[in-house]
Amino acid sequence: MNFEKELTERSDSKCELCGSTNNLTSFEVKPPQSNSAEDYIMVCGTCNEQLCNPEKINPTHWHCLNDSMWSHVPAVQVLAWRMLNQLKAEGWPQALLDMLYLDEETLAWAKLGVEENTDEDAIKHIDSNGNILQNGDNVVLIKDLNVKGGGFTAKRGTTVRGIRLDPNNPEFIEGKVDGQQIVIITQYVKKN
Repeated sequence: MNFEKELTERSDSKCELCGSTNNLTSFEVKPPQSNSAEDYIMVCGTCNEQLCNPEKINPTHWHCLNDSMWSHVPAVQVLAWRMLNQLKAEGWPQALLDMLYLDEETLAWAKLGVEENTDEDAIKHIDSNGNILQNGDNVVLIKDLNVKGGGFTAKRGTTVRGIRLDPNNPEFIEGKVDGQQIVIITQYVKKN
């Protein structure tokens, strides 16, 4: 089905995700809900390539969702929700997800297209008490740590706010102590 003309008018000849006018094409938001233009959005070449090839995703490009997630078009809301969930590990998308409201029907559509991560081997960051850590958590040091290259000791009881998880190593997190970004081993922290 060809809905190009309707999509071009609705989108004002711009990508409905990032606003670009380059290499516009229609993109079907699966699974289709109505077999109409409502199942499609207009996307630019950059968005299309990253939507079709998740290994090519550039998280910086998707800061555009800060604006497009407020679209009145359900298909745009669905893709914004999916991309924000896919990029959650970056930290910043969680704040946008916390603000984003989708009605029940749109949220159900958004969730239909997301594969649940049921991989038993998925990387999990676990604190000293066995709690699972997430990006943005606050943790407390349970041991004095000598900071290599920092010239100071991070004292036991220090709160590290807004940690970031190392996506490749379940034993490492990052956070700021005394204004300096450091890597901390998860066995020396407890979730606050």
